Parts: sequence; C-alpha cells; structure tokens
Amino acid sequence: MVPSFTGEYTQRVDGKGRMSIPADFRRVLEAGDPTWSDGNSPKLKVVYGDHLIEVLHVYTMDAFNDIAAAIQAMPRGNPNRRRLQRLFLGQSLTGEVDKDGRCVIPIKQREKIGLVDGEVFFSGAGEYFEIWKAETFARTEGRATAEWLKDMPQDFDPLVLLDQTQGE
Repeated sequence: MVPSFTGEYTQRVDGKGRMSIPADFRRVLEAGDPTWSDGNSPKLKVVYGDHLIEVLHVYTMDAFNDIAAAIQAMPRGNPNRRRLQRLFLGQSLTGEVDKDGRCVIPIKQREKIGLVDGEVFFSGAGEYFEIWKAETFARTEGRATAEWLKDMPQDFDPLVLLDQTQGE
C-alpha cells in the first residue's frame, strides 16, 4: 500500500519561507522519493499552477513523476497535453526537507497564496498535501465544509459518498 498524506496541521512560516513539515508528511515524502535514504533529505514537488487558487499542492517525487509520465504519454499536439504541461510541469518546483524537518517555499509561490510569514495550514489530501495561509483556509474551505455539514442530517455518515462514486 502506498502511504498517503492524512491529517491537518498548523505551523509557522518565517520571513525566509521556512516552514516545518509535519513528521507524518515527512515519512510519506521519504517513502515517495526513490533517491532518499537515511541521512538524506527527501525531495518533494510543489505545484503552484494557475489552476490553484490560494493553495499550493505538494507531491512526493514518485507521485509527481507518475503525473509527468501520464502527461508525456498524451499525443503530441493535443491541446490538453500543452495545458497540463504548463500547469504541472511548468508551474512546479523541486524542494527538499532539511535536516531540521523544514522546507523553504520561495517568495513568489508564498505571495501567490498570500503567505509571506505567519501561520501556514497543511491539509492531507491522499496523494498530495495542501499548503494554505491558515486564515484563508478557515475563511474558505473550513467555512464551506461547515456549511455543507450543517445541511446534512444529524446522523449523516460522509462515508456513504463512497458508494455513490463506485458507479461513476
């Protein structure tokens, strides 16, 4: 079974763009980096494409390489191939977790999500994790989920949604 990113964490980011990557996420990054070994820093891919609004997506090297291979396997001249190349291959960067468990996100990508310094919110999403400015997440995604749940019956079990996707 492939390890996945799960959980939510709030950390601080300093003016140099350094943020501590949650330990659980570091283990997944290590498992998903074919060049990683004890004593080395795991690498990661940060996607900041124009399709992402106020959020960055972080993939393991293996997961990103799978995406890159799928894009490259599309027929040349296919306009969707060009779009995906730009959004994922062109608008991504390689980073690494240092010996102290931190990663540096460049200012351009932090400014895209309004995060120069302050609190950063990490949210696991399975094959990748999201990086948000903490207050943006609370204002947008956190509020949207709370509103959605408010409209559900009191004994609502979100796992019933899995059954609905089986036929799709």
